[in-house]
Amino acid sequence: MPAAPTFATGCAFELLGDGIVSTVIDPRTVRLDDGREVRLAGIETVPNESGQRRSVLTDLIGRHVILRGVHDAPDRYGRQSAFVFADTSVAPVQSELLARGEALVSAEVTDKACAEELAAAEATARNARLGTWAHTSVIKNAESPGDILARIGQFAVVEGRVSSVREAGGTVYLNFGRRWTRDFAATISRRMMPSFEAAGVVPKSFENRRIRVRGWVERRGGPRIEVLRTGQIEVVGD
Repeated sequence: MPAAPTFATGCAFELLGDGIVSTVIDPRTVRLDDGREVRLAGIETVPNESGQRRSVLTDLIGRHVILRGVHDAPDRYGRQSAFVFADTSVAPVQSELLARGEALVSAEVTDKACAEELAAAEATARNARLGTWAHTSVIKNAESPGDILARIGQFAVVEGRVSSVREAGGTVYLNFGRRWTRDFAATISRRMMPSFEAAGVVPKSFENRRIRVRGWVERRGGPRIEVLRTGQIEVVGD
C-alpha cells in the first residue's frame, strides 16, 4: 500500500490489540486471522459510483495491523470499532481512505486532534476531486429534497443555505426551505444544546449562512438529518 499522507497523529489512541488482516468484509470492515471483525471508526462509506482503483483495505490483506481506540467494547454485531494502523504507519488507515476519496468523515469522533486529522484527509480528496469526490452528487443539494430522500437510511452530506432557525417541541430546526412537509431540515434536540453551548456553537448563528450537514437521512415530513455533534455541521466559505 502506498505511504499514507503526512497528517498529525491525532488518532493514536490507547492500544487495543493487533493482528493480521485475512479478509475485507465491506468497505470499512475487515476480519483478522483470529476471527475478530474490526469496524473502522470515524468514517462512513458511500455507494461506489466511480469505479475507483484497488481499495486501501484490499491492500491490507496478509499484513500486520495495530488497533487503537477509546474503548474495545464490541458493537451489537460483535465488531470491534478501532483506528487501524498498518505496521509502523504514523497515520491510521482511515486517513488514507479519506485522502483517496474512498470514505467520508462520520463526525462521530469527539477528540479534537483526531477530528481535525480526519477532516484534513477528507479535504485532500475533495480538493483534488478523487474517488467519490469526482462526482458532484456526493454532496446533496439542500434545494433538491427528492435527491436527499433517495438516501433514506444512509449516510449523506447535504449543502445549502439556512433560510431560518426555529425551535418547536424541544427541537431546534435549521430550515433550508419554507415547507416542512417537503423541504430539508437539520434538527438539534434541546438535550444536545449543552454540548453545543460548551463548544461555543449557537444554532441561530447559522441563519442565512451556507453550511454542510452530514449524517443519516430520515423522513419526517421532508428529509431530515439529526445533528448529535457539532462536527456534523460545517460552515462553507468562512
